[in-house]
Amino acid sequence: MFTLSYFRRMRLFVAVTPTAAAVAELAAAVRDVRRLPGADRLRWADPASWHFTLAFLGETDEALLPGLGERLGRAAHRHPAHELCLAGGGRFGDRVLWVGAGGDVETLQALAASVVAGCRRAGAELDTTRAFHPHLTLARATGRVHLRPYAEALAGFHGVTWPADRLELVRSNLPASGMPGERPRYETVGSWELGR
Repeated sequence: MFTLSYFRRMRLFVAVTPTAAAVAELAAAVRDVRRLPGADRLRWADPASWHFTLAFLGETDEALLPGLGERLGRAAHRHPAHELCLAGGGRFGDRVLWVGAGGDVETLQALAASVVAGCRRAGAELDTTRAFHPHLTLARATGRVHLRPYAEALAGFHGVTWPADRLELVRSNLPASGMPGERPRYETVGSWELGR
């Protein structure tokens, strides 16, 4: 499935999304973490938006969508559906709090590499200065907050296994109202089953 948008440029990323059961289980664990001192100074991601980003395309010309769809479809077909779980807490300095991936991470990494190669071949410009590190962003620091206690609180988390069986091209609609706390809204513009 692939849908063209009526916008000339759009902010895009490619992702694998955990199942509702996996999200619900992690959300319950995160509720406890959000009770830690200082948690109100973090900008917490909405569980409905949790995903593993395989490639971030940024602002992309709509004219590239057909080629992206073709290349992402090929990447999805090359890699089998596989089992993942959400596991362990971590942080990128004191900027981003995340939970990692467990299970068949090798297949996820291979899928990410194919996605990046396909996006490049379709003409998309990608920031590939950092190696792929499978993680799901939970919160971002909006000021001076030490994230170590939050990451340590999630270090032992190990969620249910879920089937990673779909690749999605997602549009990120940035907040336009300027209201504090407003979050981006995500819209799937294309999806492909893995291994088909």
